[in-house]
Amino acid sequence: MQGAFIATFGIILCKIMGILYVIPFYSIIGEQGGALYGYAYNIYSIFLSISQAGIPLAMSKVISEYNTLGYFHAKEKAYKLGKKLLFFIGLISFVVLFIFADKIGYLIIGNVAGGNTKEDVAFVIRLISTAILIIPTLSVTRGYFQGHKFITPTSISQIIEQLIRVCIIVVGSFLMYKVFHFSLKSTVGCAVFAATIGGLISYMYLHLSEKKNKKMFLSVEKKVKEPIIKNSNIIKKILFYAVPFIMIELFRSLYNSIDVMMLVKVLVNDIGYSVKDAESIMSVISTWGLKINMIIISIVTGLMTSLIPNLTSSFVKGDMNEVEDKVNKTYQIVLFFAVPMSVGLSYLAKPVWTIFYGISKYGPLTYQYYVFVALATALFTSTLMIIQLLKDNKTVFISLCSGMLVKCLLNIPLIYSFNKMGLPAFYGAITTTILGFVTSVIICLFVLKNKFNINFEKTIKEAFNILIAIIGMILSLVILNKFISIDTITRFKSIIIVAIYSFIGALVYLLILYKTNTIFNIFGEDFVNKIIKKSKKNNIK
Repeated sequence: MQGAFIATFGIILCKIMGILYVIPFYSIIGEQGGALYGYAYNIYSIFLSISQAGIPLAMSKVISEYNTLGYFHAKEKAYKLGKKLLFFIGLISFVVLFIFADKIGYLIIGNVAGGNTKEDVAFVIRLISTAILIIPTLSVTRGYFQGHKFITPTSISQIIEQLIRVCIIVVGSFLMYKVFHFSLKSTVGCAVFAATIGGLISYMYLHLSEKKNKKMFLSVEKKVKEPIIKNSNIIKKILFYAVPFIMIELFRSLYNSIDVMMLVKVLVNDIGYSVKDAESIMSVISTWGLKINMIIISIVTGLMTSLIPNLTSSFVKGDMNEVEDKVNKTYQIVLFFAVPMSVGLSYLAKPVWTIFYGISKYGPLTYQYYVFVALATALFTSTLMIIQLLKDNKTVFISLCSGMLVKCLLNIPLIYSFNKMGLPAFYGAITTTILGFVTSVIICLFVLKNKFNINFEKTIKEAFNILIAIIGMILSLVILNKFISIDTITRFKSIIIVAIYSFIGALVYLLILYKTNTIFNIFGEDFVNKIIKKSKKNNIK
């Protein structure tokens, strides 16, 4: 319970730091700096996904399995092999990024002049590539701890990594740009290099913890005559657990990277945007808007963390009625939270953007549509996790490739189409991202219905009620806007407006779902009544 509490606290704290640091960071480097940061970070994310995504979970499973069986030598061999394998993959990724940084910079910027240059992009990519030498090994070590049920050290290491990273990004950027007047390129370089420093210090902490608890690691749950397990079998086992997660993270990173590599060039060369405006839009998609979207994605991820073990348990028992019930429940809860948050943030895009970043020409306009990528991502992630837990990796692969194909084929045509229709051209790129995620979700839902015989009638019914509640919520906000305008230019007024609108919108939304019994259907009468009783007691006090 202590480990579970610290793990949950660690995740929440890291997410809060990850969302809040962008406020001072934006005020330091601005939109052009944000675009440069996003160029490097999105390319880095692709290679990081290849190098380490899913490895902590894979190592945790393998170590836990061998430890439970009493296979001490296999357990230690798996750890050493994992570290060697991941370091080797990380080293190759680092070399590729470092050597080809100039070519990647040209792919992103091309011959566009007047903003960040391809040399700037190459510089920050080379700096952030150093993190790939550390993070994969760090992820293996975390998996080793988790496999021994030592959750606290891994959670503390995540907090240390994020805290160091955020401090260097904010303090380092401020000192370099505002105090010592270094170039924007150098300042962003300092910010991306923070990932390397944070990872290194986090790894040092875990290494010391490993030495301190060596006796615990050397013990096994039971002593048995251990069979000889080949290195190749151990590596296969690690990759079997890790590859599906690597694929999901890799493809999710690729969606943004496609826009990073083509959007600015298309907007400037073909549509007629200025370089400054194009990079301002790009900064929303690659960096600033993505950070606000993490509010929605983090909540859904937290919900999935508790639902997934239950779903796994039911599937292992072979109780498909329970599996059907829990799959439906997962979708209902995701829709219950993600839909109103996405719609609300879209409607309040201007004051929300002002709270985080201040006044911007393209920030609110871009984000009011880009926020729906968070909703699509939430559905995409939860759906693929469900399919993966049901051990249908073939469908995971097909759905991921199909979604990516939609993104690649429609990206430029839709940018041109939106521009011809008189709509913002960059909405075309956002639309293809949403369509790509939705394509993957539809394929998975088709498989869940036809292969696993999961009936979605309950979810469809509750989704219809959620839609009615959303319409009611929007109407209430539109009426409220007649009395309290959302147009504001100060951060303080924006906070008050967002608080008022959020309260009224949430109240109307929940009231409608209460009247239609949707809340009771999703969360259960006992749970809802308990919450209502507690709130009444607090009001009386």
